[in-house]
Amino acid sequence: MTTAAPSPLATIRATALGYLPRVLQGRGWVLAAAAIGPVLLVMGGHLIARLQGADLSSGDAIQIFHELIRVMLPIMALIAAPAGIREDLEQRTLPLLLVRPAPAWALPLGKGLPWFLWGALWLVAGILGLYALGGDLSQLPGRIGALVGAWWGELALMTLMGLLFKRGTLWGALYFFLWEPLVRIFPPFLQRLTFTHYIESLAGSRATTVKTHQLLAQEQVTTHPVLAILILLAFGLLCWSLAGWKLHRTPVGLAGSEAEG
Repeated sequence: MTTAAPSPLATIRATALGYLPRVLQGRGWVLAAAAIGPVLLVMGGHLIARLQGADLSSGDAIQIFHELIRVMLPIMALIAAPAGIREDLEQRTLPLLLVRPAPAWALPLGKGLPWFLWGALWLVAGILGLYALGGDLSQLPGRIGALVGAWWGELALMTLMGLLFKRGTLWGALYFFLWEPLVRIFPPFLQRLTFTHYIESLAGSRATTVKTHQLLAQEQVTTHPVLAILILLAFGLLCWSLAGWKLHRTPVGLAGSEAEG
């Protein structure tokens, strides 16, 4: 008697539901703090400022929004991604998953979905908290889309990095904190190879402007918001697919060298 292998959708669903309780443990709350903590600090500072007769302008709130994306969103991806398939590789628990008749390529997305949904929940709560301080409500959907779309893409990219490289977290950090900040001095083609470009296209605003005296300064370009969100979603799907392909081709053993270093 043979047992039919579950479908990819069934594998993703079962993996996500089985892994969900792990998200509610310590690492998950660190992730939530990274998303909502800065916003709570700003809201507290705003309350103190109002009690002293000052106020926070909508421009200040948008600047905080960009800082949240520029710093905290990559940190969230660096926190969450290693807790997925990479953790199973390092702890030698992945072979226990692979003995079941399920498509291995579906496992990275199945373990990543709970982290994505958990992070998206706190990111949306954070942006709504900022808008409680003031802001143009017509821009709110685009800024929520920017946060959630970038989170989807960055988490998928970091998951793929963790499977491609033994030091995937390091390479991801170099991308987020060295490559991304240089977007404003790059030609338009290279600008489109960054999350920052699509985030700012969706948000309808920029954190800073390029000064004419900056070395190699190039004109900043914008992508239509609908196209920007589609590109972020498609890029995330591509990274999840490549992560599944890489896992499927990775020789995994209880004492193999694939997780060393």
